[in-house]
Amino acid sequence: MTPSALPRLLASRRGLIKGAGTATLSAVAISLLAGCDSMAAEKQMAADPPGDVGVLNSALGLEYQAIAAYQVGAESGLLQKPVLALALQFQGDHKQHAQLLASTIGKLGGTAVAAKPAADYHFPVDTLKNQADVLRFAAGLEKGAASAYLGAVPIFANRDLAKAAASILGDETMHWAVLRHALGENPVPSSFIA
Repeated sequence: MTPSALPRLLASRRGLIKGAGTATLSAVAISLLAGCDSMAAEKQMAADPPGDVGVLNSALGLEYQAIAAYQVGAESGLLQKPVLALALQFQGDHKQHAQLLASTIGKLGGTAVAAKPAADYHFPVDTLKNQADVLRFAAGLEKGAASAYLGAVPIFANRDLAKAAASILGDETMHWAVLRHALGENPVPSSFIA
């Protein structure tokens, strides 16, 4: 793969599922991401279902938090149209992540956690006074999600689930970079995610 091909590959997870990234993801991970119910995939996913379900449920909880946070931002009335459209796009990405995680939890025989009401997240809505405040809030959540996925990837017993989580990690990191850029900040302030 040439360096110029990398941005196109990262631009769309759908492109990855359709085959652009088949060299880097196994058939099981692609089956998971595509929502296939193949018996072979389910057998290979059985490395440590209870442990992996716990990690997946933690990730699912973070996705629900992000969906609720973007809803708060969208309903704040503080976002200009292009920024609002971006926030809703990112919320849509989190909805797709949540659907994938919940489906995978079910395939592993687990029960997916439920989304909480937005009020239960105790978002700092009183501190959101302008568009920049909302963007900083969202950027902080995206960085936190990226860090959480980074921590989760090595603890999956099933390596295919780790690869799928790493794919979501990349998306969370892109969200964080785009939000920092929208704030006029360096989109990549460090060589590493902590």
